[in-house]
Amino acid sequence: MPQVTMTVNGKPASGTVEGRTLLVEFLRETLTLTGTHVGCDTSQCGACVVHVDGKAVKSCTMFAVEAAGAEVATIESMADPDGTLHPIQQAFQDHHGLQCGFCTPGMVMSAAALLKDNPKPSEAEVRDYLEGNICRCTGYHGIVKAILAASGQDADQVAAQ
Repeated sequence: MPQVTMTVNGKPASGTVEGRTLLVEFLRETLTLTGTHVGCDTSQCGACVVHVDGKAVKSCTMFAVEAAGAEVATIESMADPDGTLHPIQQAFQDHHGLQCGFCTPGMVMSAAALLKDNPKPSEAEVRDYLEGNICRCTGYHGIVKAILAASGQDADQVAAQ
């Protein structure tokens, strides 16, 4: 079985994996980073989104060996070491962008990727970007508002445009 080594949340990480081991399995089972969720196993829901070399990736669609040598960031890397929430996480809390919380890690990681590429997205751009993320609880309104707020915009004002 191959040995895989990568940097996860700024720290070296390695483990022995089968060639078919998915990145999400490696993160959850080998590294015990359980914030990345498995929701569908078919790349439909986005609960497993992580950043690989700065790009949002559904970790259920990537083999762990494909991430060898890569920089991987999971939801666990978002908050400060003292527990202070990242502004996107805080916006999700402030604007009711979560209910059961199952989709939240993937939504937050997707939001971070969107805001990195497009710091002031419109409501339509946020909704379009989140097309690959499914939430079965919120109806997306709070999620979209949270992302707009995290971008420094007045979510109500942007929605009115």
